[in-house]
Amino acid sequence: MAEVKFCENNLDQGVDQIVERLQQEFDDVTVKVEPCLGYCGECAVGPFALVDEDFVQSDTAEELYDEIVERISK
Repeated sequence: MAEVKFCENNLDQGVDQIVERLQQEFDDVTVKVEPCLGYCGECAVGPFALVDEDFVQSDTAEELYDEIVERISK
C-alpha cells in the first residue's frame, strides 16, 4: 500500500485539493497531512509531497497530482 504525506503548511499551494482527490479516488493509499515534513525551502516554492518517502515536487498542484498518481499506480 502506498503512503502519501503532505505538509500542512503547503496546503495553500493547492495541495488541499490533491488530498481530497486522493482520499476519494484511492482506497488503498494512505494519505496523511503532517505539521511539518522538514522541506521548508521547497515548501515555500511550490506544491510537493512525499510518496513512499520519496520527495516529489511540481510547478502546479495538477502536475503534482498527476505525478503522484503515476507513482502509486506502478
